[in-house]
Amino acid sequence: MSILLVTSSPRGAASHSTHVATDLAHKLVAADPSNTLVVRDLVANPLPHIDPDYSTGIYTPAEARTPRQAEVVGVSDAVLDEVFAADTIILATGFINFNISSTLKSWVDHVARSGKTFSYGEGGPKGLVSGKKVYIVLASGGIYSEGAAVQMDHAVPYLRSVLGFLGMTDVEVIRVEGVGMGADAVAAALAKATAKVDAIAAANTDQAAA
Repeated sequence: MSILLVTSSPRGAASHSTHVATDLAHKLVAADPSNTLVVRDLVANPLPHIDPDYSTGIYTPAEARTPRQAEVVGVSDAVLDEVFAADTIILATGFINFNISSTLKSWVDHVARSGKTFSYGEGGPKGLVSGKKVYIVLASGGIYSEGAAVQMDHAVPYLRSVLGFLGMTDVEVIRVEGVGMGADAVAAALAKATAKVDAIAAANTDQAAA
């Protein structure tokens, strides 16, 4: 199994989403010696925001692209290669202004490409990225999985929608929530998330042994 880990928190080593997602990735690798891991750190190596050269370059034949178009489309192609090569994708993000990080949004913009990851036909849009398991690790200062604040969570609904549009419908969410509510809340949130990670890893270990 090939695992792609995409991290995007600006908090560096203090990031709870990065910590939990990395723990999950390493435990999935350990579940089967043949598993491999590719890491894309969107903070250390941010993707360029899409611009006119990208928007025109993706629809221009490769031999006719300007050097700048070739550069930006090449970046997008590399991202797509990672996605298509992966059996499992782990997306880690903090909850920033009620949505995902801007760095992860740029990753989505490079992944969502007509003719590559989705197409339109007589039956409407069709996702072209299939057979992937996706884990979303979302860290938030407050509680958004239940209660009055649920309506403010635009991160999980957005990711589920765009991933589903591209064909990735097997999506599981691991929340690390309430980390802005004091040390005890942080400990409880991490314990709950780690328990879920361990359960996922154990299931994969059992599957590998079967």
